[in-house]
Amino acid sequence: MYVGGHTAGMPAALFPAMMALALQAEPVPGRPFARIDGPIAVRVATPCELVALEADGRELGRAAAAAGEQDLAQLLPSLRAIPHAVRVQAVVGGRPTGAPLVVTPLEVRPTIRTMPDLRPDGKTRFTRIIGWGDRLLDPSDPRHVEASKSWEKADPSPRSGFRVDVDMDVVFETTAGRIRFAMRPDMAPATARNFVELAARGFYDGTIVHRVVPRGRGGKPFVIQGGDPTGTGDGGPGYDLALEPSALPHDFGVVSMARNDWPDSAGSQWFVALTREETARLDGQYCAFGEAVEGADAILAIERGEIADESTGRPRAPVTVTRAVVQPAAPWVPGRGRTEARVRRPVPADRPAEAGGR
Repeated sequence: MYVGGHTAGMPAALFPAMMALALQAEPVPGRPFARIDGPIAVRVATPCELVALEADGRELGRAAAAAGEQDLAQLLPSLRAIPHAVRVQAVVGGRPTGAPLVVTPLEVRPTIRTMPDLRPDGKTRFTRIIGWGDRLLDPSDPRHVEASKSWEKADPSPRSGFRVDVDMDVVFETTAGRIRFAMRPDMAPATARNFVELAARGFYDGTIVHRVVPRGRGGKPFVIQGGDPTGTGDGGPGYDLALEPSALPHDFGVVSMARNDWPDSAGSQWFVALTREETARLDGQYCAFGEAVEGADAILAIERGEIADESTGRPRAPVTVTRAVVQPAAPWVPGRGRTEARVRRPVPADRPAEAGGR
């Protein structure tokens, strides 16, 4: 059983209970982790089918499950070999029922590969991420290829087991409107979980969108940014997150983690991408971990607010996240995935829209 209210869907052991939410399938309380060769225990409310799904909705396997405690590893053996987090959706009478489960393999992050680089002004130095483990992000760049020749041997990245969670959304209720973010644990599981936990604990309540960049280097909208309790752009949760090798493109509506120059300096500050033309350069450099599936109008309203200081992106009247609510995600449809696609940016009729969905 998971709990509702301000912290809907988070474990009662971690957060105060306000109301009960019945789930068709859920992790066994107190046992979210599974050993690499042990049972992956879940609790099923009524007889159903359990369907393992990729992020695009493609089926990886399905099996009938009786009510009570079940072993996903026995029902769905393909889960042992998943390369990243996948959903497991309960289907009752042919109808997807309840939020899906997320089964995440527990693996050590690959060795991060970086090199010093210069911003377009030719003066400002920054740390560029060029690879993970033994893999270059851009093997066509001769500078990166040359740098990789001096790499030390990558650290091992063993798999130690699995974690089971209920798939959760984060809903921002803001003074500009409501924004619902769906998580992408298949791309950045630790970052997505951090965002959910901060929202569930009330960390984002009352924070402002302290930075808005309506014109990036190419003159198009860039990002909106928030998540700092101090409202200055310098605050955070008191710890740093290890950057994950997310491959989620920074398209309109994608939520990613802001950070300083050092890759492992993110914490709580988030940003939402506004146009692909401006934010494509962030791919591989920042950790995208979710996407807005509701709230395009609110995002655009924040973008179009008056800017008091263009050098910092400080809005004249910053929008406030009055409350962040964590809720179980909508059921996923086998063969299709989540019914709500990522929001799209409205564009003139003579221009193609940015690609949506997964």
